[in-house]
Amino acid sequence: MDIARPEAKRKKKIRRIIYIAAAVVLIPLVTYALSRLKPAAPTVDAGTIWPGTVDRGPIVIEVRGLGTLVPETIRLIPAATDGQVQQRYLLPGTPVKADTVILDLSNPQLQQEALDAEYQLKGAQATYLQTKAQLQNQLMDKRTQAANISSQYRTAEMVRQTKEQLGANGLAPELDVKTAQVQAEELKKENDLAVMEVSTFEGSIEPQLAAQQSKVDQQRALYELKKSQVDQLHVRPGIDGVLQELDVEVGQKVTMGTVMARVAQPTHLKAQLKIAETQAKDVAIGQKASVDTHNGIIAGHVSRIDPAVTNGTVTVDVALDGALPSGARPDLSVEGTVEIQRLADVLFVARPVHGEANSTIGLFKIVDDGKEAVRVQVQLGRVSVNTVEILKGLNVGDKVILSDMSAYDNNDRVQLK
Repeated sequence: MDIARPEAKRKKKIRRIIYIAAAVVLIPLVTYALSRLKPAAPTVDAGTIWPGTVDRGPIVIEVRGLGTLVPETIRLIPAATDGQVQQRYLLPGTPVKADTVILDLSNPQLQQEALDAEYQLKGAQATYLQTKAQLQNQLMDKRTQAANISSQYRTAEMVRQTKEQLGANGLAPELDVKTAQVQAEELKKENDLAVMEVSTFEGSIEPQLAAQQSKVDQQRALYELKKSQVDQLHVRPGIDGVLQELDVEVGQKVTMGTVMARVAQPTHLKAQLKIAETQAKDVAIGQKASVDTHNGIIAGHVSRIDPAVTNGTVTVDVALDGALPSGARPDLSVEGTVEIQRLADVLFVARPVHGEANSTIGLFKIVDDGKEAVRVQVQLGRVSVNTVEILKGLNVGDKVILSDMSAYDNNDRVQLK
């Protein structure tokens, strides 16, 4: 027993050394091996993802925006003169004709001015007629005087001829002949002057009447203006449409130019779309468009692009080429799509949740018969509403996850179950 005990101690010591040596060697190896192991891939429910398949073919590049239907023709109705609202006949939303009286204004001073202008016009017309009659009478007097002188001249001319014949035959004194000749010559001058005076006076009648007529026209213009202003106290829209706003109350005083009402034509509408400024750069006038009124889709085309950016969007007007569906009215919310370009043969996939045009993004490509998805870098090209062009990173037939996978940004692969 005394000899066996040291041997047992020696063996026990050797085993301890072996264990320590093995531990010294194995611990670093195990640590290195564990460091080389990949972390376990997270599991994603396959029923919660939105997959898409890469395809090749034609696509249409479109941009989309929300907006409203607005009238193409809107008329603001201002007050043509100062006045006070006397009566309102209609409420907003009422259909109106061009000559429908919306409301009445009163302006006693204007009405008196119109009455004064009417009397002044009648006075000017009477003066014109009186002047015309006086001138006609004066012309007749001058023509009568000229006729008398002409008669005297013809008589003197016959006396002269008679005296000259008698004198030639020695039957009349020479003095009588000379006297007859002088009288005939003087009456000829008077006759010529009388004829000229009649002609000159007759030519002066038209300018005198024209001067008087200008006064009549001036008074008529003033009267028509006042009459028109009085008539405009009965406020009318001037177009067929729907009364949208009536911003004055009975008893309210308004000044010239105050906007009292607004009328729109509901049968002539256009769509005003708000398109993101990053997408609006490719929109051009004349491009095809479609507008979804939620009760039908109407074809149209871009008719105007607002040059300014408001709250990150650009306003684009779309003229509607098709008939309006029932229920379409101003301020109706709509969705519009503008066709930018048609691509004949490109690699494409449905548009992922995250991905801008001409950018590189990470997408999970489904592999291993749908059991796993690995992240790949994909270069995108042109982007449409529902599709996106693939430039690099995927091939025809590849399936990718298009839904939001931002929760797995730190993972390069996921398990699908």
